[in-house]
Amino acid sequence: MEPNKEDNVSLPATAQITAPPILQDTASQPGFSAIPPVVPPSFPPPMAPIPMMPHPPVARPPTFNPPVSQNGRAKTSDSDSESDDEHFEISEESRQVRERQEKALQDLLVKRRAAAMAVPTNDKAVRDRLRRLGQPITLFGEQEMERRARLTQLLARLDMDGQLDKLLIVQEEDVAPKEEVDDEVLEYPFFTEGPKELREARIEIAKFSVKRAAVRIQRAKRRRDDPDEDMDAETKWALKHAKNMVLDCSNFGDDRPLTGCSFSRDGKILATCSLSGVTKLWEMPQVTNTIAVLKDHKERATDVVFSPVDDCLATASADRTAKLWKTDGTLLQTFEGHLDRLARVAFHPSGKYLGTTSFDKTWRLWDINTGAELLLQEGHSRSVYGIAFQQDGALAASSGLDSLARVWDLRTGRSILVFQGHIKPVFSVNFSPNGYHLASGGEDNQCRIWDLRMRKSLYIIPAHANLVSQVKYEPQEGYFLATASYDMKVNIWSGRDFSLVKSLAGHESKVASLDITADSSCIATVSHDRTIKLWTSSGSDEDEEKEKETMDIDL
Repeated sequence: MEPNKEDNVSLPATAQITAPPILQDTASQPGFSAIPPVVPPSFPPPMAPIPMMPHPPVARPPTFNPPVSQNGRAKTSDSDSESDDEHFEISEESRQVRERQEKALQDLLVKRRAAAMAVPTNDKAVRDRLRRLGQPITLFGEQEMERRARLTQLLARLDMDGQLDKLLIVQEEDVAPKEEVDDEVLEYPFFTEGPKELREARIEIAKFSVKRAAVRIQRAKRRRDDPDEDMDAETKWALKHAKNMVLDCSNFGDDRPLTGCSFSRDGKILATCSLSGVTKLWEMPQVTNTIAVLKDHKERATDVVFSPVDDCLATASADRTAKLWKTDGTLLQTFEGHLDRLARVAFHPSGKYLGTTSFDKTWRLWDINTGAELLLQEGHSRSVYGIAFQQDGALAASSGLDSLARVWDLRTGRSILVFQGHIKPVFSVNFSPNGYHLASGGEDNQCRIWDLRMRKSLYIIPAHANLVSQVKYEPQEGYFLATASYDMKVNIWSGRDFSLVKSLAGHESKVASLDITADSSCIATVSHDRTIKLWTSSGSDEDEEKEKETMDIDL
């Protein structure tokens, strides 16, 4: 019996799957013919039991709450995010960080604008611009470069704030009279033209320094290469000699405090000056007999120094003059030109020129033969106090109340080195005989050793308990360094490692100055206690003569 196709079509899916077993059972009964098995439909069977996957969530209208995502956070629309940002509050720390960042960015922009601004370098023009902008033309303690930097910052901020009207007014007022002033400005060069005598002096100094430098270098090479030269032994002898220094004699030098002292080149005469304005020449070695009394200054004498080549000496005074004398008391020259009192005086190694420092912020170079002023050198922002010449004669050093030590090339007139390190005024400078070390002492109680080759401070000596009034190298080889101080002491330091060798105590007041003889056998000190003291080695003369035979000392 053949099944009805319509019935077969109308059967549900479950009946179609169970029909084959029913037909197989009827075929096994008698009276029925064999019926072929019904083939199931061709559609894949797994489609029926597969459950329907849920549809993706449909976006709801804005009036409904957004559906929750798989991570549990609600999805918000653009309008919702904008409303949330309006009510978001940042912390105080974040606000401060943002303000600092904005300020740093603003400062950077100001610096960039300032770097591109054209600001005059003339101090008078800078003051005029500040006045036009309604700003103070100067502040307390403000220097020229600081004033120019302040003007640059003001112009840059005006440009950034859009206040170009003020900026244009300032620029127009500067540009307008410029055409009239151009002719006058061209009359003044950027340098100070020196006299013909200065040019000749520079040439002569250059020739002199070349010869002296060649001799110094040749001697240094010989000492280095000669096997008979024992530099360590010589240094030990010199330090031992300095360590044995004791007070040899003491005498009153004047009725007023003494301010300076100097040995003659042969060590037979000692010159001292005092606040009374009188300079006295004493006979060595006991400073009991007065050779001459030099009286011509109208104010107190501040310094005295002997010439390195002949028997003449120079004195400096608060009457704004320096004077050149012979040892018999004859006045040779008077150097006038400084606008304020003088501090120190020094001879050039050639003996032909004299250097003076003054409280008018300048130091000057004079020709001792003609008395003419060869050089007026500016460079210090405050009073100039100390001065020294290198033994070759090529360089000069100056120090002042601006806490600086400057090194000048006398052959070109340039300031080649500026040593910064002292925190208070520097009162004294002195070159080492080796030619490349410079010692300086000042009000900060320190003595600094500067290396001209490395252009920096080599050593800092905490020298005294009060200000250092003078520093002086041993004149032969710089074996030791002596420092005088207002703590009433004179200290001797090793020139090799700058350790303390000897402390000379005996004065009852401030030690104003010191000097060392050419053979380093005696040290003279003068003080505000009005006394002169001579310090010599306590070793026996026989031992010294034996040791001198093994040394190479230029007497």
